[in-house]
Amino acid sequence: MNEMVNLKINGVAVSVPKGSTILEAAKSIGVDIPTLCYMKDRNEIGACRICMVEANEGRGTRLVASCVYPVSEGMEVSTNSLNVQKARKTTLELILSTHDRKCLSCVRSGNCELQKLCNEYGVEESVFDGEKPVYELDCSAPHMVRDNNKCILCRRCVAACNEQFVSVIGANNRGIDTNIGSVYDLKLGETGCISCGQCIVNCPVGALYEKDDTQKVWEALADPEKIVVVQTAPAVRAALGEEFGMPIGTLVTGKMAAALRRLGFDKVFDTDFAADLTIMEEGYEFIDRVKNGGKLPLITSCSPGWVKFCETYHPEFIDNLSSCKSPQQMFGATIKTYYAEKNGIDPKNIFSLSVMPCTAKKFEIIRDDENAAGLPDLDATITTRELARMIKRAGIDFANLPEEDFDNPLGESTGAGVIFGTTGGVMEAALRTVVEVLENKELDNLDFEVVRGTAPIKEATLKVAGMDVNVAVCSGMSAAHYLLEMVKKGQKNYHFIEIMGCPGGCVNGGGQPIQPASVRNSIDLKAARAAALYKEDAGKAIRKSHENPMIKTIYSEYFGEPGSHKAHKILHTTYVDRSKDLIK
Repeated sequence: MNEMVNLKINGVAVSVPKGSTILEAAKSIGVDIPTLCYMKDRNEIGACRICMVEANEGRGTRLVASCVYPVSEGMEVSTNSLNVQKARKTTLELILSTHDRKCLSCVRSGNCELQKLCNEYGVEESVFDGEKPVYELDCSAPHMVRDNNKCILCRRCVAACNEQFVSVIGANNRGIDTNIGSVYDLKLGETGCISCGQCIVNCPVGALYEKDDTQKVWEALADPEKIVVVQTAPAVRAALGEEFGMPIGTLVTGKMAAALRRLGFDKVFDTDFAADLTIMEEGYEFIDRVKNGGKLPLITSCSPGWVKFCETYHPEFIDNLSSCKSPQQMFGATIKTYYAEKNGIDPKNIFSLSVMPCTAKKFEIIRDDENAAGLPDLDATITTRELARMIKRAGIDFANLPEEDFDNPLGESTGAGVIFGTTGGVMEAALRTVVEVLENKELDNLDFEVVRGTAPIKEATLKVAGMDVNVAVCSGMSAAHYLLEMVKKGQKNYHFIEIMGCPGGCVNGGGQPIQPASVRNSIDLKAARAAALYKEDAGKAIRKSHENPMIKTIYSEYFGEPGSHKAHKILHTTYVDRSKDLIK
């Protein structure tokens, strides 16, 4: 049993486990102490000093950083004394002294943790004048912009990058010259960045943001010569509502389709259809490798952040990657081949857009060998946040929209396609098809609970057609690195591995709505958003990819069979070793 410590916070008695911080103790009685740098279990460094409180341990009262200061027996704490408020206000004024305060045009205006605190403490300008470093924008990466003029040196982005193993950013220089950058002052695009965007969703201000491609979309929608089609990833429907004040985990599939029609898209399709297509190709690829002595373990290729990580940091596993394109790319390829041919459309006249929870998709659409029709499979991709900004600019009352369906035939999907958006979903979707094909009978239970949940690594051994099949599910690149090292050393033997670039999978992608630290520290976003996808899966009439009627049609009319020459030409891709590009 934990030893308990008794103290008072704002005159209220509280008892918490020994080793707790003042911040945690205050939270236990409903008192939220403001923070900027603090991220639970990841960035507990006491750097910003916003969380200062007054603590008296019998030796007089002093200001301490509550996020790192441990409680002690008999301690008395004041979280909102005049001295505390003055200290926080002074800290905010010091931060503003080197901060680019163009708030009206900042992408984070209205959702900026610094702005919120300045409003609460009545800070409009800094009273401190002095040297103010000026930095050029770093636009070198394909997916994002870094603006150090807005950086507050909280290091939350550094912690997120470290958690993703790549660690391509950190604090450079000292004193007034301190800045967050890369080794040797390299541009981000010159590093081993995998474009996951976890730094963006963890940044409290507007120092990091995705490259906005909405203007391309507005221009395409205004072009009478263009047929503009859009596909939406499964994880988007589980998070888009947050941008409009809805509770975390609200499913907005029908409202999202309605909003896209009101924006003017000619066709509104569902990436889930291509997720089902991916299962057919990837599932049969797995079966072929198992039966014919192919390279094992087979590792999924749906996550472009993971794929780039593999190419950069573990190229020895490139041959293990499934050759399947991601669902986004499969859909884009299908639109400009099958759909264009069936409807007599010149693919050059199609503008194909995807809405993704992922910033790495902006890198994926410019990869080599992603041009099945001789044109890029996708013309643009935007994040969940970018779509929300389009909806708001168009004056669409999202919360009160009716529920509408996707357009057919490429809007038809199954529950298996829906769960692609969460860690374990690709594996579960694949197992629903692979097990039935290998055993030549229907499953009694489609819910593979053993691969569900938000744990970084999940393992299982399944008896399939008399064979033990070892599977693993992994999300987040630190976990992936650990798992792959175990495989390399022969300590783990798997047949099939699912890896997602972001912790928790696409629901926690770098392009999803940004929640402040106060929410991220107390609510499991991954689990709440994933629950929405499992809910939609459970409510689907068809929950297995191989039973999707449109999947059956497209193979009979066009691809022939999974893994056919035509399917390989259109739906599969290749990879490159990027490790040689790393600065050693």
